[in-house]
Amino acid sequence: MLDLPALREHVATGDIDTIVVAFTDHYGRLLGKRYDAEMFVEDIIEQGAHGCDYLLTTDMEMDPVRGYAFANWELGYGDFHLVPDFSTLRTASWLPHTALVLCDLKNEKTDEYVSVAPRSILRRQLESARALGYESFAASELEHYLYRTSYRQAHEQGYRDLSPGGWYVEDYHILQGTRTEDFHSLVRRHLKFSGVPVENSKGEASPGQHEVNVRFAEALQMGDRHVVFKQCMKELADAAGLAVTFMAKPVEGQAGSSCHIHLSLWKDGKNAFPGDRSLGPVKCSDAFRWFLGGWIAHVPDVMVFYAPTINSYKRYVESSWAPTRLAWSYDNRTAGFRVVGKGASLRIECRIPGADCNPYLAFAASLASGLDGIRNRIEPPEHFSGDVYAAGNLQRVPYTLAEATDAFEHSEFARRAFGADVVEHYLHFFRTEQHAYNFAVTDWERKRYFERI
Repeated sequence: MLDLPALREHVATGDIDTIVVAFTDHYGRLLGKRYDAEMFVEDIIEQGAHGCDYLLTTDMEMDPVRGYAFANWELGYGDFHLVPDFSTLRTASWLPHTALVLCDLKNEKTDEYVSVAPRSILRRQLESARALGYESFAASELEHYLYRTSYRQAHEQGYRDLSPGGWYVEDYHILQGTRTEDFHSLVRRHLKFSGVPVENSKGEASPGQHEVNVRFAEALQMGDRHVVFKQCMKELADAAGLAVTFMAKPVEGQAGSSCHIHLSLWKDGKNAFPGDRSLGPVKCSDAFRWFLGGWIAHVPDVMVFYAPTINSYKRYVESSWAPTRLAWSYDNRTAGFRVVGKGASLRIECRIPGADCNPYLAFAASLASGLDGIRNRIEPPEHFSGDVYAAGNLQRVPYTLAEATDAFEHSEFARRAFGADVVEHYLHFFRTEQHAYNFAVTDWERKRYFERI
């Protein structure tokens, strides 16, 4: 990590000549500009930067989509203010002579946070937590698939017949992990040198699938670490002629890639979840109990923030390590909510989000749900023991993005927690994604119907 005096020194000596100024769009992609370092020091530190507000109204192809109230052709697509958060300033060690800073988006006229920006949405929930006397700490365990095919070649092949990093299931296998150390050792090293402390890397449940875990942090800082993590991995892969994907379900019949969220609330510098209350096998506080109750109860309301794409819902397959039903259990990987740790380490792991989630939105949804549980003393369901996949009486997660979007639209909780403007903005975003899929012709359709229909 860098502070401003250190940055100025590195710029003066020529060690840093480029500053990436960035923020995330709805998808969680980093967007922004590269500044000459001297220009950044002389101007941008004080004045910030600017970007076109259409960037929060585009689809995956960067086409501006009609129908948004926030920005549109009628309003002329003006600018918003990119305000660097200098607590995120760091060396991007995987890029030569480069530093990176993440930004909040603010309204040019009012200087208020842009309410529909993902980082703003998380900020609002952190303020709600502080109003109740809590800080929030989080970690996101992010899985990915590695291919020995470059991104460009994968594109030219239509993303078919890619060569995975491994050729058999490699969960915890050191030998298979060694075969990808040319890449994953670089990932661990550059993340560490770029202010993202790494715990470990390991093989996962399918050929070529891996996980790299970074240390937990305050929730906003963890969201920042998450987006730097993904950017670093993609750019390292691209430079090496490889490809990594964070699709939730890149291969039919193989395990999907998750983003398990670990979350706890803290008060007065201590974890607020331990206590003397008995909840199943757990000794916990009322804050834990009600936070868990609210988090589980509101999954249908905010599922779009955990599973934001068409592909997200292909991951929820029985007995595939992805949770399909709403239940909590202690150290049980078949449950959507797996409680782990005890005493000062007690926390809740939500296994529902996929690797394709935007971390700011997923953290915001988790916090909003749990905090509502505390305010309204929402009791969790009874502790579940056994195979949750076999429990047909339990509520299932939504089957499709369309189903989840309908629930989001009609959720009074979502409008209360995030504001009507945020709900309407993201409804339009998710409806646009669904609409694009509805009119796409897929390989599945050609294979099924071309000859035999």
